[in-house]
Amino acid sequence: MLAPGSSPEQRGRLALQWRQVSWITCWIALYAVEALPTCPFSCKCDSRSLEVDCSGLGLTTVPPDVPAATRTLLLLNNKLSALPSWAFANLSSLQRLDLSNNFLDRLPRSIFGDLTNLTELQLRNNSIRTLDRDLLRRSPLLRHLDLSINGLAQLPPGLFDGLLALRSLSLRSNRLQNLDRLTFEPLANLQLLQVGDNPWECDCNLREFKHWMEWFSYRGGRLDQLACTLPKELRGKDMRMVPMEMFNYCSQLEDENSSAGLDIPGPPCTKASPEPAKPKPGAEPQPEPSTACPQKQRHRPASVRRAMGTVIIAGAVCGVVCIMMVVAAAYGCIYASLMAKYHRELKKRQPLMGDPEGEHEDQKQISSVA
Repeated sequence: MLAPGSSPEQRGRLALQWRQVSWITCWIALYAVEALPTCPFSCKCDSRSLEVDCSGLGLTTVPPDVPAATRTLLLLNNKLSALPSWAFANLSSLQRLDLSNNFLDRLPRSIFGDLTNLTELQLRNNSIRTLDRDLLRRSPLLRHLDLSINGLAQLPPGLFDGLLALRSLSLRSNRLQNLDRLTFEPLANLQLLQVGDNPWECDCNLREFKHWMEWFSYRGGRLDQLACTLPKELRGKDMRMVPMEMFNYCSQLEDENSSAGLDIPGPPCTKASPEPAKPKPGAEPQPEPSTACPQKQRHRPASVRRAMGTVIIAGAVCGVVCIMMVVAAAYGCIYASLMAKYHRELKKRQPLMGDPEGEHEDQKQISSVA
């Protein structure tokens, strides 16, 4: 406020100052607006946790204006069916990505190439059928991975190479029939593995993975039930509870296959042996190669009843031996206590100062000699 009677020079000077202050204020406001991250249309953004929630909006593409400093991006419950390789470019600060409940059927090889700080990836309930082995190569900090409820029939070798920080992995409700042990060897810090609700074929192809599961359980890992679908004898049984005797024939088949590759090819065998050729006069007879078909032994897998019977018999024998050892130990203790009691009573009966009857007999002998 200008005082009454102020000069025009003072009024002009104050007006100039007000203009300068207003210009500075406008520049500060514009800079603040540009500095603040913009939130994608219809999404919810939290500036404190740096979370962008775009779930349940019916999106068919990933919003292009996601702030670069975002740490959590929620895109679940949308209509995403295909993603370009640059969908998450420049989001190097992203730590959690949720793409659950969409219609994704494949993922480009380099779609997660810029997500070097990613720790959690949710791909639950999609239509993914195949995965590239280098899909997660640029995410070494990944700790939680959910691939459940998809159409995966196999996992490419090398998919989990470099994921030393992975703690939990879910492969439930897919189309997996067998798994390769080498695929899971790099997961040294894995603590939880979910593989249930898959059509597992408990045959020779799953034997090595069974060994890995036993090692995983031994070191404290948690694993849900891996129920066999085939063969019929093992349907519904947990793979970990199947005796190793069921896989004894696998090594025999491997030996046969390895030896079959070294056999020298010969003439085809026939069931009816041809008539031997008549030797020419003056020529020595030569032995002809045998063309009879060798009888191959058919290897049948061991019966489940036999395997379980062997386990029961071995347990019964061990139980009997243990009972006999307990009885022998009890008998030894009782015998030792009885002998100790007998010796105590024997010591009590002995006189403290000698035997009087013995002295009386000695006196009689002395008097007779005299």
